[in-house]
Amino acid sequence: MANMLSTGISGLNAAQVALNTVGNNISNANTAGYSRQVVQQTEAISQSNGRYTIGTGVDVVAVQRAYSQYLTSAVWSSNASLQRATTYNDLASTLNSTLSASGDLQGSLDSFYGAFGAVASAPNSTSARQALLGSASSLTAVFNTLGQQLGSQQGQVSSQIASTVTSIDSVISNIADLNKQITQSNVSSQPNALLDQRDALVSTLSGYIGVSTVNESNGSVSVYSTSGQSLVSGSNFYPLSTARNAYDPTSPDVLDSSGGNITTRVSGGTLGALLDYRANVLDPVQNQLGQAAVALASSVNAQQARGLDLNGKQGAPIFSVPAPAVLGAAGNLGNAAVTATISNVSQLTASDYKLSYNGTQWNLQTTTGQNVALTTNANGSLSADGLTFSVSGTAQAGDSYQIQPTRNVAAGLAVVMTDPKGIAGAAALVTNAATTNTGSAAAGAVVVTDPTNPALLSNATVTFTAANAYSVTDGSGTVLASGTYASGQSISANGWSIPFAGTPVAGDSFKLTANTSGLNDNSNALTLAGMASLGVLSGGTTSVLGAYASLTTMIGNVGSQAAVNLTTQTSLNHQAVSAQQSVSGVNLDEEAANMVRFQQAYQASAQIIATSQTIFSSLLSAVQR
Repeated sequence: MANMLSTGISGLNAAQVALNTVGNNISNANTAGYSRQVVQQTEAISQSNGRYTIGTGVDVVAVQRAYSQYLTSAVWSSNASLQRATTYNDLASTLNSTLSASGDLQGSLDSFYGAFGAVASAPNSTSARQALLGSASSLTAVFNTLGQQLGSQQGQVSSQIASTVTSIDSVISNIADLNKQITQSNVSSQPNALLDQRDALVSTLSGYIGVSTVNESNGSVSVYSTSGQSLVSGSNFYPLSTARNAYDPTSPDVLDSSGGNITTRVSGGTLGALLDYRANVLDPVQNQLGQAAVALASSVNAQQARGLDLNGKQGAPIFSVPAPAVLGAAGNLGNAAVTATISNVSQLTASDYKLSYNGTQWNLQTTTGQNVALTTNANGSLSADGLTFSVSGTAQAGDSYQIQPTRNVAAGLAVVMTDPKGIAGAAALVTNAATTNTGSAAAGAVVVTDPTNPALLSNATVTFTAANAYSVTDGSGTVLASGTYASGQSISANGWSIPFAGTPVAGDSFKLTANTSGLNDNSNALTLAGMASLGVLSGGTTSVLGAYASLTTMIGNVGSQAAVNLTTQTSLNHQAVSAQQSVSGVNLDEEAANMVRFQQAYQASAQIIATSQTIFSSLLSAVQR
């Protein structure tokens, strides 16, 4: 009877454990990170009775999680990709909203160039000129707003980077603490609740930064970032940190626990998205917008200088732009000061640069690592990519400077002209043929090639000394230039050039003077109006409008690709979670069926115990007789 009783009791206990486990599963059906638990049973060791053995019941050996490390790791990986895609899409959406909410730059550019056409139609109209300055101010306001909004997003991204690193450190600290609890646990089987909590934390961590894990023999888990940094090992954790960039204190870098800079190596999760977006979208967008602002200001100001205003003076600038930013490295040892200026807009790129000194010479690279050839000028300055660098003081080997030629230009673009009469609508110079000319030579419109030449507006005379020779003299008779002539050739001096056609006769001459008596002339205003399609950038092949169109296309593509990637990663994450939940998730229908099954087993085991008691009572009664 004793064997029968103990067998029933073992079955009763096993059924009770199973019922408790089912109840726990049902209670945690909606608990995030909970893994369904299952009871592991084994037949108790049977007793030998000579020719046969008699079973002695059942043993409960463990209550384990229904768990697949492979499927769980797949969820972590897909979560890292999903959170990266989500963050990237949010940032790209904000960028698109910024572009549309900050004003119609395309329309403002069209209005501005169109206003020059209105001035050309009425060169003496004060209202047309005032309207042009108003259009310039409106255009500048749109550039400023866009630049400021992009700068604001830079600040937000920097803040998010810092807060994400703080969150990462908090999570890995908790994972290390759970490792300690798990390894010190007195439970002979796995501490399921602690394991679930640890997995949930690793899942949370994967949303911040891509991770990989290694299960150790003592039950702890080692966690690494996908770029190789150790984050957790046993009960130890290795925090990340942020520090000011070596050049730009407003742009934080990410450091590992040993102080190594891992900014360019972090991938996956929210942190990877923030760093990628800052380096590959936000910085280039700011630079390209600034490049367009530089192209606008420089081209308009240069053409202004090629004409005369209503005061009879050479046109003054309408716009001003900030100089390129030069940021010295925090660790520089020398006292050298570097300044940068834009010397050739047609060669200006949207790149940032690193200018470094190796002890004997200066070297230039883009911040993406491409070498750029430097040219040393006669005055000792250095030039490359439309920029000129001037160095004063003494640099030490290893000193370096980051150059941001256009980063802050859009926010700093300004209208400096206040007098409507200052708009240079008239040509700066005109030519008049001598009345005594007898040849067929004719002069075309004067082209100003160097508006900075101090003698540009000085009188000059082109005299043909023969049908194939010429001489240029100033008002005092000093020869400025001479040479051979052929029809179709341009003759140049003092920053101007005149195309000639036809055949002159010896003695024919043409006098060049400032256009002070022709201020109703609209030729320069017409040229300014046509600059909407004039190539300014990329070696003179890209206009201001073209540059902005390229920028909007790039932003649109970034937003579209981010949205598509988010859709893809969402689908992949759903698949990974579904596969993992098919193993670890709680199915209430299945648990209800198990409850009935284990309830019946409990009742049956109780019946065995009752039967054992009845038989034993009958036996005692028989003996007592």
